[in-house]
Amino acid sequence: MKKAFLVAAALSAAIGPAFADQIEGKPSSADILEATTSEDWRPLDPENTLYIELSTGRVVIALSPSLAPNHVAQVKRLAREGFYDGLSFYRVIDGFVAQGGDALGKRGEQTPLAAEFEDSVGKDFNFYKMKDEDGYAREVGFLGSLPVGHDPKTKTAWHLHCAGAFAFGREDARDTASTEFYVTLQPQRYLDRNMSVFGRVVAGMEHLQALRRVSPPQEDGDDLGETIIAMKVAADVPEAERTKLEILRSDRPAFDAYVEARRNRSEAFFYFRPDYIDVCQLPVPVRAQED
Repeated sequence: MKKAFLVAAALSAAIGPAFADQIEGKPSSADILEATTSEDWRPLDPENTLYIELSTGRVVIALSPSLAPNHVAQVKRLAREGFYDGLSFYRVIDGFVAQGGDALGKRGEQTPLAAEFEDSVGKDFNFYKMKDEDGYAREVGFLGSLPVGHDPKTKTAWHLHCAGAFAFGREDARDTASTEFYVTLQPQRYLDRNMSVFGRVVAGMEHLQALRRVSPPQEDGDDLGETIIAMKVAADVPEAERTKLEILRSDRPAFDAYVEARRNRSEAFFYFRPDYIDVCQLPVPVRAQED
């Protein structure tokens, strides 16, 4: 946190005080994060955190069983069985997705899942609603610090295809997802409610962005892309080897202040402040878990 704050402060110092009258008294997002307390953060739940181990490092995925519980249960079961270990990211398209799994179907078919494109929500739906309009959903915001869409008329919600969305691929038929997963490298909102998103990358996105661009193999001998060394549920990893992270809670006043600071950037660098922010352009802060 201090590093982020100091970077913002250094930027303001480099630009100079000429525009101080535009920003006086308005905290930046770095200021807000600096002022947060431990109650404003929550540790990632090891039972619902997934690790993908690559030769370049670890990718950390926060799973979301609240809106797609069957998909979460399936990927955790497969990870615990070692299904993905030694497989690969065999379809990596620049600006689109990195897809991994059993490209040639050598590990046997798995039970297909009923689609969980969206889910019914009740009165206890702890949704942080943004005031900003969205072209794909009646309302957008955050649930458990992950971006979601919400339709108050149908009382349904779904996770969004922002960058880092973690989902299962499928065939044309809706209930055909089983093992093959993908991560969006950039927002792909047109896929919302057409695929079952059930998590988001919260650390290690740089490893996925750096994957070699490859097309799906057609037969043995084709380029399978870069190897998935292992996929594990964090709870199954010895505590000393876990990546202990905590994420800014979306149900706290600090989150609202953070969103507003990103909506209208107070730093002197910014001349135009649109009073608007796209939900996929709002990075939810993640930091090393405090002891």
